Amino acid sequence: MKIVSANGATIPALGFGTFRMPGNEVLEVVPEALKLGFRHVDTAQIYGNEAEVGEAILRSSVKRGDIFLTTKVWVDKFRHTDFLASVDESLTKLKTDYVDLLLLHWPNPAVPLAEQIGALNAVAKAGKVRHIGLSNYNTALMDEAVRLSDAPLVTNQIEYHPYIDQSVVIEAARQAGLSITAYYAMANGAVLTDPTLREIATGLDKTAAQVVLRWLIQQDGVIALSKTAKVSRLPENFAIFDFELSPSEMQAIHGLARPNGRLVSPPGLAPEWDKAA
Repeated sequence: MKIVSANGATIPALGFGTFRMPGNEVLEVVPEALKLGFRHVDTAQIYGNEAEVGEAILRSSVKRGDIFLTTKVWVDKFRHTDFLASVDESLTKLKTDYVDLLLLHWPNPAVPLAEQIGALNAVAKAGKVRHIGLSNYNTALMDEAVRLSDAPLVTNQIEYHPYIDQSVVIEAARQAGLSITAYYAMANGAVLTDPTLREIATGLDKTAAQVVLRWLIQQDGVIALSKTAKVSRLPENFAIFDFELSPSEMQAIHGLARPNGRLVSPPGLAPEWDKAA
């Protein structure tokens, strides 16, 4: 497993994401993912499956200390007191006394960013989280969060796939020592039938999904979240460490980005996104 280092954190470059996975699927698939070799599991309060993620980890043969576990605080819990209580609730559901990474899930301008970052630091100082970070924060908010935080921020989790140019955010993160964690890598399944990706995949005897995951983790400081509800698909998602993409293949995939490539921009949550380079 490739490891990404970011501001003191060592994060497995390939994670297993549980977005939109009901509890029964989590209990079936996550233990098998861990058995296969995944060591990074990503969940969130709003996913409604923290309890099942915790149970799945307990059921697995992998020790808790060998798993990098991420969860996220939802925007309605950003007030300091609410934040602290919500983290305790998450830990109870996850059946652990700490998480490896805690993220602010989306920006919430109704709560001062200083209060949000202060709460993140409070739970870090209490030993309840090992590392802290952001999700869906633009470069201006990310820069401000870095300035406000006593503890280093280690990632900004953002939508990232071949159809969106995130170079501005990625470069800003690198300058601040943060990693980028990419979600929605399959672009709602669009990558699976993309002619360019399929051509590259055929030449490598891989699938388009494997090519995209490899493209992500082959970039400096980028972590990819994969996801499947089928145990049978886990080996495909994991088999991305035995090949490399050439510079021309990497560039061809970058070239798929388009101005309207963003898929996730919920009203009332999304910040003012950075313009592509």
